[in-house]
Amino acid sequence: MSPADAPRLDDQLCFALYAASRATVNAYRDHLARIGLTYPQFVTLLALRERDGMGMGELGERLRLDNSTLSPLLKRMEGMGLLERRRCSTDERRVEVWLTPAGVAKAGPALEAQREVACRVRLTPDEADTLRLLATRLTLSLEDPT
Repeated sequence: MSPADAPRLDDQLCFALYAASRATVNAYRDHLARIGLTYPQFVTLLALRERDGMGMGELGERLRLDNSTLSPLLKRMEGMGLLERRRCSTDERRVEVWLTPAGVAKAGPALEAQREVACRVRLTPDEADTLRLLATRLTLSLEDPT
């Protein structure tokens, strides 16, 4: 295939998704920095706010992070006083992750950052919902090994 016949970068779905992902995380950066969070810490707070006390494996699956990425993230957040990891009382092999009162308190300002970014998105609610559904479907299809 000659360079003239090759698909253009701007026509690639993978590049459009990469650029959109970077733009989204960058849009959150200043808002989250004001409250002392990174984007991964922000989504961790959101996940635990939905269901506090998740096991580490379940939290990693929910955030789509492997253990080598999740463990240092949780260790930093634990050091910030936002969460704690505890051994499950019924199964010592299981480590659960719980928000502290400071973590619960930080979730409010974090959600305000989410509202501020949402105001910048120039999509209708239906368009945003369709985009989210398609992105989720794409993620699931690419994660499926079959």
